[in-house]
Amino acid sequence: MVLDMQGTIGFIGVGNMGAPSVTAIMSMLPSTDHVADAYEGPQGLLKAAGGLQPSLLIDSSTILPTYTAELAARIATYSMLAPGARKVAGAPGPVFVDAPVSGGVIGAVAGTLTFMCGGSAAGVRAAKPLLQLMGKAVEHLGDPGAGQVAKICNNLAMAIQMAAVSEALALGAAMGLDPAALTQVFNSSSARCWSSQVYNPVPGVLPDVPSAHDYRGGFNAGFMSKDLRLALQLAGSAKQPLPMGERAAQLYQQVLDASGGEPVDFGAIYKFVYNGRPSNGGLKGN
Repeated sequence: MVLDMQGTIGFIGVGNMGAPSVTAIMSMLPSTDHVADAYEGPQGLLKAAGGLQPSLLIDSSTILPTYTAELAARIATYSMLAPGARKVAGAPGPVFVDAPVSGGVIGAVAGTLTFMCGGSAAGVRAAKPLLQLMGKAVEHLGDPGAGQVAKICNNLAMAIQMAAVSEALALGAAMGLDPAALTQVFNSSSARCWSSQVYNPVPGVLPDVPSAHDYRGGFNAGFMSKDLRLALQLAGSAKQPLPMGERAAQLYQQVLDASGGEPVDFGAIYKFVYNGRPSNGGLKGN
């Protein structure tokens, strides 16, 4: 996939890398190993013969912040740009920004994603016009790797939130309440949150969300499980207790085991962990 915006943008992981004349590269890959191979592997970007053509490198993967910081440091010493390559803020070599993204498939379709950025101020300024084509918010969190820390913390909270909403709605359903009616209560009181209001895990409550389509599409439970492992790694290095994160990691692993390897949205925790019942009605107004 190639996009023109004062030059040509190449995408790795969400399309084709693009033509040799690209001025920026944006990557979105499943794991740290994939990113390492794309940038530093035998055929990686930094091994390009004759110098690197793209001068702005944006990684929107969710990976280890420590590797991101190390990669950014190595890229900062890479001064070999191809002849004619555009420079970012006068930098002699390529500029790297980590910009993991949140908002899911719904946000991607609506163009309302949030990008969490780490890198130099000049690098984030250069990346912002491109990121704003896809999202409503571009937040600069700090040095390289800071965007990754923010994304991992965000997904830690989201995983726990989805588990809590699923647990409460499943309990209410088991006691005879319609999950849609209970969701209405949540959304007008102190339990209101994204997982209840926007991305409800109960089939029949909301249209056009993964739970309405047997948990197909959406944010894969396998990626959530991976992100929770990253959170636990960060917690270990920071000596920060993560008791709810540890339990959430176990619950989402249970989802993966119960789904038999089939790709399912992480909201399937309502089905596979809590044996939750569907709604008979749906939210009023939907």
